[in-house]
Amino acid sequence: GINAEYMGVQKISPLDEHVGLVYSGMGPDARILVAAGRKQCQIYRRTYKEAIPVGQLVRYLASVMQEYTQSGGVRPFGVSLLVAGHDETGPHLFQVDPSGSYWAWKACAIGKNMVNAKTFLEKRYTADIELEDAIHTALLTLKEGFDGKMTNDNIELGVVNDKGEFRVLSIGEVKDYLDEVL
Repeated sequence: GINAEYMGVQKISPLDEHVGLVYSGMGPDARILVAAGRKQCQIYRRTYKEAIPVGQLVRYLASVMQEYTQSGGVRPFGVSLLVAGHDETGPHLFQVDPSGSYWAWKACAIGKNMVNAKTFLEKRYTADIELEDAIHTALLTLKEGFDGKMTNDNIELGVVNDKGEFRVLSIGEVKDYLDEVL
């Protein structure tokens, strides 16, 4: 579930035990998509007695976003999403843009400075990267374009572990990783 230690704006949202998302852009728009995603996960779980495949959930979220680009009287969603999860085919990372287009990635960045961040990730990502190294790489990537000092108050980390569980790290865990990297 969501960690009660977090105060202020949460950008990382678990959708189900195996999948979560982070957004860049307008918070209220993201909350609508988080609620829709969670509901879709529950409907799938109730119907099939198992977790929704990550790609299927992403297609659903993308179709919701795409619909809003076409219907009269509503504006498109002002958010980009990164959806991370794990299913029987392994770990997944998808980017969804406001138009409803989506792509699968091994490593990705969204938001301001994403071009530089993606370049930084391309130089450092390897197929056999361990979770600890991936977290360090993520923090170093974030640090490249970060305004001000990175602290456990203004950084959130979400991970998908070997058991296929998605979780948001606690403030204490984030602090420990920051101490290692900075």
